[in-house]
Amino acid sequence: MLEDMLRACVIDFCGSWNIHLPLAEFSYNNSYHSSIHCALFEALYGRRYRSLVLWDEIGDSGLIGPELVQETTNKVVMIRDRLKAARDGQKSYTDYRRKPLEFQVGDHILERIGPVAYRLRLLEELSSVHDTFHVSNLKKCLADANLHVPLDKIKVDKTLRFIEEPLKIMDRKVKTLKRSKIPIVKV
Repeated sequence: MLEDMLRACVIDFCGSWNIHLPLAEFSYNNSYHSSIHCALFEALYGRRYRSLVLWDEIGDSGLIGPELVQETTNKVVMIRDRLKAARDGQKSYTDYRRKPLEFQVGDHILERIGPVAYRLRLLEELSSVHDTFHVSNLKKCLADANLHVPLDKIKVDKTLRFIEEPLKIMDRKVKTLKRSKIPIVKV
């Protein structure tokens, strides 16, 4: 992963690897993560990551002992709680906007299959389409029955995508940007 980050920064691995690796490591460890509200190193050790220049001043004596284990455990718990809070916030936002859909068995709906699927009665022209649909793919039809479009007027390819053919060009204009021109055609 670090190698990919360095490639993205266009760093030559042969000559300057030893010079740029500590800088890339410093940058990565100090990157702020919005889900845990701090940098990864700070979340784990409770302090900002220091460059290699400062390690001589601090020494290694403060990094060993049961206090470090307890502090690390506390930080892991804090990170897990913050990630759970972020995940719960996203879930509640999604759930608030989600509306449970239910359809009545009737003209076009043959049966309900489980809590989220329905089997539909399809026209013979659509015999190659599977007749069971997830509820998220269905919408209540509020259209007027007199507005029925015959299927022979609709052209569909092998992958069931509409084939549209332009009938008439209504208007043309060219949109000018800073360095390019884009032709716009109203069909």
